[in-house]
Amino acid sequence: MDDLEKGILIMFDESGAIDDELKKQAKNYCNDIKGKPSVCRLCIEKLCFTNLAQVQFWCLQTLHEVIQTRYTTMTPDEKHMIRGSVFSIVCLQDENLIRVLEGPAFIKNKLAQVLITLIYLEYPLIWSSFFVDFLSHLSKGTLVIDMFCRVLNSLDDELISLDYPRTPEELTVAGRVKDAMRQQCVSQIVIAWYDIISMYQNSDQELCASVLDSMRRYISWIDIGFIVNDTFIPLFFDLILVGAPSDQLRCASVRCLLAVVSKRMEPQSKLSLLQSLQISRVFMLVTEDADAELVSDIAALLSGYAVEVLDCFKRVNSEDAKGNSMELLNEVLPSVFYVMKNFEVDATFNMVQFLSGYVATLKCFTPLREEQLLHVGQILEVILVLIRYNPVYRTNLDVMDKIGKEEEDRMVEFRKDLFVLLRTVGRVAPDITQLFIRNSLASALSRSTDTNVEEVESALSLLYALGESLSEETIKNGNGFLSELVLMLLSTKFPCHSNRLVALIYLETLTRYVKFIQDNTQYIPLVLTAFLDERGIHHPNINVSRRASYLFMRVVKLLKVKLVSFIETILQSLQDTVARFTIMNSTTEDLSGSEDGSHIFEAIGLLIGMEDVPPEKQSDYLSSLLRPLCQQVEALLLNAKLVTYEETNSKITIIQQIIMAINSLSKGFSERLVTTSRPGIGLMFKQTLDVLLQVLVIFPKVEPLRNKVTSFIHRMVDTLGASVFPYLPKALEQLLAEIELHLTPGHSMPPIALQWERYVDPTSVSWCVPYDTRLRRFTSEFEA
Repeated sequence: MDDLEKGILIMFDESGAIDDELKKQAKNYCNDIKGKPSVCRLCIEKLCFTNLAQVQFWCLQTLHEVIQTRYTTMTPDEKHMIRGSVFSIVCLQDENLIRVLEGPAFIKNKLAQVLITLIYLEYPLIWSSFFVDFLSHLSKGTLVIDMFCRVLNSLDDELISLDYPRTPEELTVAGRVKDAMRQQCVSQIVIAWYDIISMYQNSDQELCASVLDSMRRYISWIDIGFIVNDTFIPLFFDLILVGAPSDQLRCASVRCLLAVVSKRMEPQSKLSLLQSLQISRVFMLVTEDADAELVSDIAALLSGYAVEVLDCFKRVNSEDAKGNSMELLNEVLPSVFYVMKNFEVDATFNMVQFLSGYVATLKCFTPLREEQLLHVGQILEVILVLIRYNPVYRTNLDVMDKIGKEEEDRMVEFRKDLFVLLRTVGRVAPDITQLFIRNSLASALSRSTDTNVEEVESALSLLYALGESLSEETIKNGNGFLSELVLMLLSTKFPCHSNRLVALIYLETLTRYVKFIQDNTQYIPLVLTAFLDERGIHHPNINVSRRASYLFMRVVKLLKVKLVSFIETILQSLQDTVARFTIMNSTTEDLSGSEDGSHIFEAIGLLIGMEDVPPEKQSDYLSSLLRPLCQQVEALLLNAKLVTYEETNSKITIIQQIIMAINSLSKGFSERLVTTSRPGIGLMFKQTLDVLLQVLVIFPKVEPLRNKVTSFIHRMVDTLGASVFPYLPKALEQLLAEIELHLTPGHSMPPIALQWERYVDPTSVSWCVPYDTRLRRFTSEFEA
């Protein structure tokens, strides 16, 4: 072993026994040799005599780099030497060279890559006889045939295939190579493919599979007549149906058929080709208990075939051709639907795009034929199956851990196009779509157990998604379909309702169809029960409870006046939820469980803030809510500075919660009601403002609290109007005390200043403190 071989072995060592410094020295030594003019001859000599795979790889890698970078500066003799030497190794012109072809796959692949670099530079202008010369050596046996396949595959990967981005120069060279091959040797290569498969299909299936893989790559650009004939097509089907000696060979044959099916052609010729294949012969294979890879390839073949037939239908002009296309499509679609429901479809097959394209063609048929109606039902079944969550993730999704969050995000994205497809189907065949959803939901609910969570969730999701395509008028007026489904939802409690996903989609669906309930008031008690019991706000899962509070607020906004007679019932049901904000020892975790209380308090405010509520009751309702909240704030402010850091933080968090709750509650009260028709209500809010302003005194430097109080002041300006002015000086005094310490030139004015400028009129407002003094301080601090 010479120094170069030692250096290569050290450089590639992965045992960890060699220190980094020695590896670095070995790398530098090898790089120095790589820069010498005679390195190509040295590499070829090493390839002829070494059995070390690391040395062989380094030599081939070096040859590849040198040819790429220094080819134009080489002498003709050097080029001839490299060309002849590499070709001798590939074609086994010297028995001493067999060690390379008997080496590991990565060595042979690297050798093929070196040869393709030469083809890139020399074929066909300089080395025009390459392929013809290579074909003459295939009789030497499997080693050379295997190398021939690797060269063809490498040519596809490195130059021809458009699956990889190509430079304009590469595209030009690829076109030149393909044109030369078409004129010179494609027909001979095709003959060689057939002869090799015929000779070795029973003795060397791996070699035959390699040949078929090469053939698959080239079908897209060679004359289709070389493949679609009485020689190859019967061979493919014979290998697939009669049963090749190995599934590997069957899979390779199926992929060749898919390449034939996917060949770009003029539509009428393509239709004739598809008809001649009689592809229905392989339909049965997709349901057989066969090798998983084979079934997957058959599925890809059927899917690709269906796409091409549909494309023919769109592009052909004659009615006869369209009829033939639809006949082929009707023949293959049941198998395609079976594939979609039962297998992972190949990523290159855009399933939703295909189904959307097929549904679009149905618009040409009015009314739909019986077979097409059946296909619509099967498309809906496909959608239902595909949107269903995998039960494996049930626990993760329920507790929303990292895995559950990732799976939910993935499914939300995956479902988008499927729901678009559902709505398209709903427009083409509304009756069938509605009937399917009704039956799916009824089936899921009738068999509802803790084990069919995914079935119930997917059925509810279909109903929810369909609602997006229904007009507001349609939902509001309703029909037999909506009446039956809404009643089914409202009157059913199923065991899996404790599941987070089921509960959420149930509540979302009710909210989407609540417009239907506006004119069907007999359903209101059932709606309220669904939101207020363990299916909604009192659901054990805190995430569901939060969402239910928000959705309930939306329902209240919509139904509003029709809920007046239910206010007592609603408030009683929400007592424990409201009480959560008035309990001294509530933890931060408990408080965060009701979405900061804002939505449930906003819903209550919308209910009790209506003028339809009797004044006495309205006053009692509001007092019963504000009094304990204000008392809670006052209690928290007592001795606030004499407690530990942890206790202070806890108090601050609770006060923030309460301020947000009161803020949300006030949204239901209009300025006219609290200042004109029922000023007593306004007085309650003024008293509440008095209490909350004390927060600025006790915690002047706590930014989150300052923001919450400022937000509440804004709310009171909107709610109380000019009657809130006497409270603003006190608020501004506390706010300015901190702001003036940090205000810099160019700082924007806080929103409170805009409210001040909007409402203050010095000629009509009498202040308990001089107005001019207050205004001068205000303007001097904020003008910049």
